[in-house]
Amino acid sequence: MSARKANGESISAYGAARSTITGTPLSGEDVRKMDAYFRASMYLCLGMLYLRENPLLKEPLKVEHLKARLLGHWGSDAGQSFTWIHMNRLIKKYDLKVLFISGPGHGAPGVISQSYLEGVYSEVYPDKSEDEQGMQKFFKQFSFPGGIGSHATPETPGSMHEGGELGYSISHAFGSVFDHPSLIALTMVGDGEAETGPLATSWHSNKFLNPCTDGAVLPVLHLNGYKINNPTLLARISHEELEFLLRGYGWTPYFVEGSDLPSMHQAMAATLEHCVLEIKKIQKQARDSQNPFRPRWPMIVLRTPKGWTAPRTVDGKLLEGFWRAHQVPITDVLTNPAHLKILESWMKSYKPEELFQDGKLIPELKALAPKGNYRISANPVSNGGVLRRPLDLPDFRDYALKDLEPGISCRASMINMSKFLRDVVGRNLTKFRVFGPDETESNKLAEIYKAGKKVWLGEYFDEDKDGGNLTMQGRVMEMLSEHTCEGWFEGYILSGRHGLLNSYEPFIHIIDSMVNQHCKWIEKCAEVEWRAKVASLNILLTATVWRQDHNGFTHQDPGFLDVVANKSPEVVRIYLPPDGNTLLSVMDHCLRSVNYVNVVVADKQDHIQFLNMDDAVAHCSKGLGIWDWASNDQGHEPDVVMAACGDVPTHEALAATDLLRRHIPALKIRFVNVVDLFKLISAINHPHGMSDRQWKAIFTTDKPIIFNFHSYPWLVHRLTYKRPGQHNLHVRGYKEKGSIDTPFELAVRNQTDRYSLAIDAIDRIASLGNTVAGVREKFLNLQLAAKNEAYDNGIDPDYIRNWTWDYPRTA
Repeated sequence: MSARKANGESISAYGAARSTITGTPLSGEDVRKMDAYFRASMYLCLGMLYLRENPLLKEPLKVEHLKARLLGHWGSDAGQSFTWIHMNRLIKKYDLKVLFISGPGHGAPGVISQSYLEGVYSEVYPDKSEDEQGMQKFFKQFSFPGGIGSHATPETPGSMHEGGELGYSISHAFGSVFDHPSLIALTMVGDGEAETGPLATSWHSNKFLNPCTDGAVLPVLHLNGYKINNPTLLARISHEELEFLLRGYGWTPYFVEGSDLPSMHQAMAATLEHCVLEIKKIQKQARDSQNPFRPRWPMIVLRTPKGWTAPRTVDGKLLEGFWRAHQVPITDVLTNPAHLKILESWMKSYKPEELFQDGKLIPELKALAPKGNYRISANPVSNGGVLRRPLDLPDFRDYALKDLEPGISCRASMINMSKFLRDVVGRNLTKFRVFGPDETESNKLAEIYKAGKKVWLGEYFDEDKDGGNLTMQGRVMEMLSEHTCEGWFEGYILSGRHGLLNSYEPFIHIIDSMVNQHCKWIEKCAEVEWRAKVASLNILLTATVWRQDHNGFTHQDPGFLDVVANKSPEVVRIYLPPDGNTLLSVMDHCLRSVNYVNVVVADKQDHIQFLNMDDAVAHCSKGLGIWDWASNDQGHEPDVVMAACGDVPTHEALAATDLLRRHIPALKIRFVNVVDLFKLISAINHPHGMSDRQWKAIFTTDKPIIFNFHSYPWLVHRLTYKRPGQHNLHVRGYKEKGSIDTPFELAVRNQTDRYSLAIDAIDRIASLGNTVAGVREKFLNLQLAAKNEAYDNGIDPDYIRNWTWDYPRTA
C-alpha cells in the first residue's frame, strides 16, 4: 500500500518501522512476549468473526465450526490491540490509570479480546471462562442472536464509547478527563472518523484542558488507508501536510509507521513512553506551580496496513492494506473450500497452541497485563455510575419567585433559575459543569459565572477582563460546536459526574444523532446487570421558536421534541414548564435523576407567572392538571377544554380563555396545563403516562379540546393516539410558518394566537350553534387590527404585549 507524497517520497504502511522517536526500550525477550500477546489478541479477533465451535482448532476447520452469518469488522482490530498492549507496559511501569476510547468502535474484537486476555471479561461473564469451553462461548456470542453486538457496546467491559457512529471519540475522551486529574484517555481515532465534522472540531478541546486539575487525552490517529471501500483523506496527504494540520490544531504529533512487527514494537514502545513522560512532565510543571497553561499536548500518528497481519492477497485480490479488510475479510468461507483452508492457515499462523494452555493464556503472557483496576478494561471510569455521587443541591424552593399575582406578575423565569444553578455549581465544583455553544450569557444564565467562570486556556486579551468571564479554572464549557459540547457532556456524565447543556432550541438539531446514540447507550446499559446508573443528560432549550421573531424563519424550529419522543420511554423525558417556579421544580428533578435524557424547554424572556411555589411543586408532581383559578366549570360539565403545553402557548391559551369568558359569560371553560409531555401517553406505553380513566377525568370524552402546543401539533396527536374521544382533540402548534414577525404575528401565522384559539373554540362548541357569530366576527376584526398595528409600528399593540389575567382567583 503506497502513494506519492507531494515532495515525491512514498507514503507506505509497509516495511520496517519509521518513527519520530527512536530507540530500543524493549529487550529481545520483551519483544517476543509482546508479539505473542499480540498474536493471541489477533487470534481471538478472528475467532469472534468466524467460529462457533472448535475454538482452538484442535480439529481441522470445517464449515460446521463456523457461524452461519459472518458479521463484524477486522480492519482496525490490529492497530487497536497493538496500542492497548503497549500501554499495558507503561501502566505497570508508571502506575497509570488509563481509559481506552475506541473511535473505530466497530472494530470491537480488538477491544473485547483485550478484556478477555486481561481476565476481566470472564470475571464479568463467568460463563465466558478462561478455558476452552469459555472461549467457545466467547466466540459464539459475538454478533450472534442472544449475544452481543459488533461494536464496543455497553456489554463490553472497559467501554464507555461504542463508536458505532463516528466522530465523537476525542470529545468523549476529553469529557472523561475533565476533573479526573490522574486519568489518561488513550483514544484511537480512525482515519475515516477523522474526516467527520464533529471530530474535526474536537481537536480544539486541548484549549480547554487544565493540566492542574484535569487528566490528559492521548490521541492515536490510526491511518490504515481505507474506509469501507474508499481511501481516507488523511492517509493520502503528505507527511508534511499532515504534521502541519495537527500542529495547527495545537498538538505535537509523533509518527509510528510500518508493518514489520519487531521494529514496530520497538518504535511504538519508545514513542508511547515518550508521550506518557511528556504528559507527566506537563502536569508536574502545572501542578507544582499551580499555574495552568496550555501546552502542545503529545499525540501519535500510527500508520499500519488496514487489516494488519491478514493475508496480503486472496485469489490475486488485495486484502491486507486494502478496503476488503474492513469488515469480514474473507466472506465466502462457508461455500468456498479453498478459502476455508486459507482461513484455517491464517488462524494457525498465530500459533494458538503456543499461546493458550487448555484455553487459558499462558502465565508468562498473562503477566504482561496490569492487575486489578489498573487493567484498562476494569477501569471504574468506564462504568462511571460506580463513581457517581449525588449532587449537593440547595433547596430549589428557596429560589421561588414570591409575592406573585398569578396571571398578572411578569418576571424573568430564566434569570431567576440561574441563581439556583449558580449555587449548584458553587456546591459541586469538582463534579458539575455547564456546557453550551457560546450561549450561556445569551440564554440569561450569566449568574452562573459568579460561581464558576468560562474555561479558557487560549490567548487572553486585556479587554477580556471586561466581562469576559474567562479563566483557566472555570465550570462553564463553551465552544461554538454543539457536537463538541455534547461530546464533552456525554463523556463527563458517563465517567461519573453531572452537568447541564444549554442551547438555542433551533440549533439543537445539530446533535440529533448524538443524543440518539446516547439514548441507545443508556437503554442498553439498563439491561446490563453490572452497569451502574449515570447522571442524566440534561438539555435546557431556550431562545425558543415563539420568541425568534428577530432572527426569522431560520431560527424557528421546535422539532427536537419529535426526535426525543421517538426514543425508548425508558430513557427520555420532556418537560415544558409554563413559568419560573415550575422551571425550578423541573430542574431540581432533572438534576437528581439518573439514566435519562431530560429535555426542558423554557423561554429566556420575561413572562407572566402563573403559580406560586407550592402550587408549582404540586403541578409538576402531577405532570398536568386543571388550573382551577382559570376555569369556571366547577360543578358543571365544561363546554370546552382549553389546554396548553409550553410557556408562550399557555399565555396565549389563557388570553383566549379570557376573551371567551368576557364575551360569552355563560360558557363553561376548563383550563388544563401540561408540564410533563409524556403524561399524554397511555400508561401502557410510558411510565409517566396516565390511564384512560385519568384522561377522561381531565379532558372528558365528548367535549372539544383546544390544545395549544409549543412544538409541531402532530406530535400531540401521535402521543394521544387511541385516547377516549381523541376525535375531539384539536391541536394548534408550529406549522412551519414564520418570518421576521412580531411574536403576535408569528402566532397568527401558525394559528396559536388567542384570537385563533377562541374562534376555534366557538367553531367546535356545537351547543352555540350560530348564536355567537357576532363575537366570532369581532375576534377576527381584533386579530386583523393587531396584525396591522404590528406591521405598521414594528411592535405588537400594548394590549397584546401587556395582557394579564385579571379575573378573581375563583370562579
